[in-house]
Amino acid sequence: MARYVSTESFVDSLERMAARGADVHRIQAYLNETLIEPRALDAYISYRSERYTRHLVHKSVAFEILVLCWGIGHKAPIHGHEGELCWARVERGRLRFENFRLVSEQPLVLEPLGAPVDGGVGHVDGPADLHSVENPAAFGAPAVTMHVYSLPYDECDIYDLKRGERRRVRMAYDALP
Repeated sequence: MARYVSTESFVDSLERMAARGADVHRIQAYLNETLIEPRALDAYISYRSERYTRHLVHKSVAFEILVLCWGIGHKAPIHGHEGELCWARVERGRLRFENFRLVSEQPLVLEPLGAPVDGGVGHVDGPADLHSVENPAAFGAPAVTMHVYSLPYDECDIYDLKRGERRRVRMAYDALP
């Protein structure tokens, strides 16, 4: 059963792990066992009608921690994480995650790594390399995720299978602390 901690405790625990060398298994176990106190997330929650929102919680040399808010029908396209580690944990609602492997650049071919996974509160996806995240209309409610990036980055690649292209995009925040 998961235990609840404050946002500050969550950040401090991850930074202490990083100081000892960011061990993937230790971070994974922590994310599986620990949730943010629900009311502590309220300060980071806001939605836009046209897309999901990104709210910065903490950024250091070791970690970037974001809260993402997903309205009904919102989707993040297939995207990469620049070889860095990324975990997404559902804090409220449900989301669909699909992980991929790059097969070929020319032509662009991605292969799904298993079937899409629908995850509710406490579900951890990651550490993902290439994935998409979606709040399908069929789920009928907004969702909130906490994302932990080990070694932050400012740009990422978006994979557009319909157009057969990969393009670089600069990341932006909807809210800063």
